[in-house]
Amino acid sequence: MLRHLGEPHHDGSALYVPDQRPTLGARVTLWLRAPRAAGVTAVLVRAVHDGEPRYAEAAVDPGRQATGYGRTDDWWRAEITAVNPVTPYRFLLRTATGQQWLTAAGLTGHDVTDAGDFRLVCHQAPPEWMPDAIVYQIFPDRFDRSGPMADVPDWALPRDWDRDPVIPSGHGTAEQFYGGDLDGVTRRLDHVQSLGVDTVYLTPIFPARSNHRYNASTFEHVDPLLGGDEALRRLSDAVHARGMRLLGDVTTNHCGDTHEWFTAAVSDVHAPEREMFYFDPETGGYASWWGFKSLPKLNWGSERVRAGMTAVLKKWLGPFDGWRVDVANMTGRHAGDDHNHEVAARLRAELGPGVALIAEHNHDATRDLDLDGWHGTMNYGGFTRPVWAWLRGPDLDLDHFLGVPGGVPRRDGTQALATYRAFASQMSWRSLVHSWQLLDSHDTPRIRTVTGSRERHLLALGLQATLPGTPMVFAGSEFGLTGVNGEHSRTPMPWNRPADQDLRTLAGYRDLLGLRRAEPALRRGGLRWLHADADCLVFARETEEETILVAARRAPGRPLAIGTHATGLYNAQDGDVVPGDGPSLRMWRLTH
Repeated sequence: MLRHLGEPHHDGSALYVPDQRPTLGARVTLWLRAPRAAGVTAVLVRAVHDGEPRYAEAAVDPGRQATGYGRTDDWWRAEITAVNPVTPYRFLLRTATGQQWLTAAGLTGHDVTDAGDFRLVCHQAPPEWMPDAIVYQIFPDRFDRSGPMADVPDWALPRDWDRDPVIPSGHGTAEQFYGGDLDGVTRRLDHVQSLGVDTVYLTPIFPARSNHRYNASTFEHVDPLLGGDEALRRLSDAVHARGMRLLGDVTTNHCGDTHEWFTAAVSDVHAPEREMFYFDPETGGYASWWGFKSLPKLNWGSERVRAGMTAVLKKWLGPFDGWRVDVANMTGRHAGDDHNHEVAARLRAELGPGVALIAEHNHDATRDLDLDGWHGTMNYGGFTRPVWAWLRGPDLDLDHFLGVPGGVPRRDGTQALATYRAFASQMSWRSLVHSWQLLDSHDTPRIRTVTGSRERHLLALGLQATLPGTPMVFAGSEFGLTGVNGEHSRTPMPWNRPADQDLRTLAGYRDLLGLRRAEPALRRGGLRWLHADADCLVFARETEEETILVAARRAPGRPLAIGTHATGLYNAQDGDVVPGDGPSLRMWRLTH
């Protein structure tokens, strides 16, 4: 049996918190679902008002008992007031044998800190389109070239698109130049949209002396090597004509050492731009990202930086519908300075309510979320890491685990779930669903390299397509491309290399992302974990109208009884058993 099926449950989805965009001071209805077998006799909600806990009684609602979900469960209803911009809350459950707390971290029979409480967030809500988005990341130099290679700049090492392999490390990594451009992206939008994608995210497009362009020499125009401002306009118009959206990539933490702000600052100690950076008054040296002197760090204590960078992000709205913010975790932070929250809040306020603002963060972003700044994060810590550790291939040999020395560990399903829940419980449901859940990116090894097989690759994709959060696909993973690190993963797309196109993997991307696009429960439904063992994870995505049950197996195991009639939805027959074969991914639609 699915062993967690009988546990009381609450999450921040609309099934349990109908008001998904509460305002400060509003009365908000909360629902708690308690299977009758759990023996819950009373429920109290503890909400924290101005730092002090307050308690409100919940009552079983007979109206909801009459719905399909009420056949075996009691639905407890309570109201709390959103007293603060973030109002933490939890449930106290009483039974004949004692009491338990229910927080976002789970059900416990002992006291726990407030860190894992559910959170009601009243800051201005993210754009309405974001929870439904499927994002596709494009590294422009490697996506497509609209014509013959442009004049090669003096810093570049020219490479043949289909014959020269990517240099994975050492000399030439940042200089290797394949000549992809924005008109090349435009002409491949049919492919992008065929995946179910509705949002294109471009890594930086500003001029720079590198292929990655994170060391911008200006933010005032698009790199002519990419086609210039007009090519961006053509791409934006084509994306928007399809009802899709376009996101840019901006370095709020630093610029390049050839940027006009920095060249002015470094050439004259009295220049007004001098305050925009961290110069050592004794040596004349300056702070930079990880000590790379080509990436001088911006000083957000300077109003010139605040005004200048805010103007940059606003200037490109229209072509762009929002921004991914590079190393957002480091932005505004240096030694005794910490302006990060001020930066995020200022940018969000200046950009307006319809603009997406996603923070790159490679480990724990939870302290920077649920404020009035970043809408979400690139969720490496809470999604990529547990998926990699659970589905890594037996022969994987990497030097580190997304920055952690020692390679990718082997972890079982219970450990993967523990990691997922540890991170998810430290952020609101709002931040979770607006964060990007990614299997790989231009900064990591490819998921095919990590898993070592098509079967586990597609199983990882199945988790990405069915768990809460915004799927972000790195261009080329749909063809099964490989790569041992970020540089090596930036392989030119194999448009003219049939041998590098795994068409079964491509079909899997179209099927699974298409299913997410078609099923509201997979985009906006709640999440109940039902079972975890070493090789199997089972969970339900639920709305008022339906439940979709998902079973992911990395290896064969014992069949599990679902316990109710289910209709096969993906790779499953009608029935009430999770089969024991694996690797496999199956989905059922449960009748209420």
